[in-house]
Amino acid sequence: MLRIAFLLVALGFGAWAVAGQWDAVSSGFARLSWRALALSVVAVVGALFGGMLTWRALLADLGSPLPVRQAAKVFFVGQLGKYIPGTVWPVLAQMEMGRDLGVPRSRSAAAFFLTMPVQLGSGLLVAAATLLAAGPGSIAPYAWALLLVPLLAVLLEPRVINAVIGFGLRRLRREPLERALTRKGMLAALGWALTGWIAYGLHLAAIIAELGSSVEALRLVAFSVGAFALSWCLGIMTVVVPAGAGVREVAMVAVLSPVLDQGAAIAAALCSRIVIIAGDLLCAGVAAATAARSVEKRQVDQEAGGVRVEENDARRNAL
Repeated sequence: MLRIAFLLVALGFGAWAVAGQWDAVSSGFARLSWRALALSVVAVVGALFGGMLTWRALLADLGSPLPVRQAAKVFFVGQLGKYIPGTVWPVLAQMEMGRDLGVPRSRSAAAFFLTMPVQLGSGLLVAAATLLAAGPGSIAPYAWALLLVPLLAVLLEPRVINAVIGFGLRRLRREPLERALTRKGMLAALGWALTGWIAYGLHLAAIIAELGSSVEALRLVAFSVGAFALSWCLGIMTVVVPAGAGVREVAMVAVLSPVLDQGAAIAAALCSRIVIIAGDLLCAGVAAATAARSVEKRQVDQEAGGVRVEENDARRNAL
């Protein structure tokens, strides 16, 4: 019952986020071609999959490797909790669903909270590199955000992370993690996070190109990667609102000002938000259905195996 209530509340907040800006959203989507919309959705699904693989790499390095199907169900369904105000809902959902697969709650929580600095650090680095490549003036107003990069680089060192996790578990009077995070696992997670940022940039570029930008293709893609990464990082720092709602859009409108007028920038930010919500729902639905089919198939195979064992036993008894 709690899981059903969690899903209903998460879906309700997602619908509220769409309905609150429906007029602006519908006018923005009216300017997009079906081709651009399809490309944007496909790119978002790829980006979300990259985020799932980032989390999965961290969880595996901590000692709980999961098959892709099961990992996708835990991650994507749990991520619907980000639309509920507060930061605890996704991690609580992932802890409960992970427990069903034999993942200790402390390990699920560690993987969840490690994913945030990995994405934040890689996002700021990507934003700096791509916005500088697109034009030095694009990053200048937000250079202050890059001050976090050295701090995040230190925090992403496995020895520092392991010490912080150990301290936190001791304060909570919990058992220490069975396995410490390694540098190999951290590099794998960073690699998947970078892949996700590129896909997010392609999603935004498909939208911007339809809304009046005259920037050449390669520069537009580089700019879009940096613009989305920077606005996401600014939004995720605001944990009070669901999934950074509003903060990310305001930041994106400001970052897009060099390539779009204000009206087109607002339309791009809102369209991006709706496409990502649709991607979250699509990934969660497909992952849950695929995992359920996998469980059913495994149960059928086990039952068939039991029948074969019984038949063999009967033959032996007959002989």
